[in-house]
Amino acid sequence: MQNDDELIQRVTASIEDLNVRIARLASALHVPLDDQAALSLLMAWHSEPPLVNERRSTPTWRASVRAGVERRQNHLREELRGLLVLRYHLETNSLNDNGLTVTHEAMVQAEEHLLRRGFKPGADGLHLDEFFNEP
Repeated sequence: MQNDDELIQRVTASIEDLNVRIARLASALHVPLDDQAALSLLMAWHSEPPLVNERRSTPTWRASVRAGVERRQNHLREELRGLLVLRYHLETNSLNDNGLTVTHEAMVQAEEHLLRRGFKPGADGLHLDEFFNEP
């Protein structure tokens, strides 16, 4: 059986990895995760399925580049949505399996590591004071 310190470090590493990727994607996509309206819009967004065997009568370089950029943005947006859901699932499972104390400590440590890596507070969309209802 793992002691609490080992468990906290393992959960911290998982949450931190997710938070870093979430913060980077949000920054690249210009999605302010600290804005509830922007977050709701992101989570409600659905991309168009890719066209299979698309044929254009007059393909142009600019149209091709624009379509490629749009596809890349859609892919990154989908990844961001998925990682936010995954993090929520990880946090919920940690609360259920490890309890509030271990989960809280792991999330605090992950947030501190994120700040030390140069991310601004809340860049990952997680506000611990709201999450744990702290004053």
